[in-house]
Amino acid sequence: MKRITKMTRDEKNLYKRYLLWCYKTTRESLERIDRKFTQLDIDKFVYDDICKCPELRDKSKEKKYQGKLVEFKQYITHKEKSAYVEKFERGKIPELKADYWYWDKRLKAIKKAVRHFLGARALTQIERAYEEEMERRILAAREHS
Repeated sequence: MKRITKMTRDEKNLYKRYLLWCYKTTRESLERIDRKFTQLDIDKFVYDDICKCPELRDKSKEKKYQGKLVEFKQYITHKEKSAYVEKFERGKIPELKADYWYWDKRLKAIKKAVRHFLGARALTQIERAYEEEMERRILAAREHS
């Protein structure tokens, strides 16, 4: 497809807003699944680190804390099963679910469209703005358990 070189300012703004919306909604859909895998890496690291705590070697204190570790381990196991079921057919690698495949391919195509219609610098700006907005939302959240 030939790159559009002569756009009015209003047309460029319309392209930018629509591409920004497409990028945001598509990336959010993809990340709803992908973030479970990154969270699992962190949760497993945290679990392993907690298991090294000296209090767990003290028999008088071990039972007091063990219940929390069991709950956390169950949470991790549940999240892992859920992540694989959402991303892969029959919950097993390598066959991706159609939804996940679609969101992944759509995001890649949207990035190409941004570069095509607005240029590579605009893609960098959109990606940066998205990350800043996600971080702002996390820091502004009042409650999370």
